[in-house]
Amino acid sequence: MTPDVRVLRGSPDDVELAALVAGLAAGSAALSAVSATSDVEADGRAARRRWQSVADRLTDPLASGPDAWRWSET
Repeated sequence: MTPDVRVLRGSPDDVELAALVAGLAAGSAALSAVSATSDVEADGRAARRRWQSVADRLTDPLASGPDAWRWSET
């Protein structure tokens, strides 16, 4: 069986090795949380895009020109 962590220099005691493993586990958990958050944010963006596309179809396009403000509330 091959070890997941290998010490290349020095001789860490049990406490130092435990701190290293805890740090690696925390980093891995943080990466998992970030990727899960990214998925949730992507779902939220997709939902907003669907709502916005419907709203765009229901409204008239804005007219441009010098008197456009007069006709904006028809």
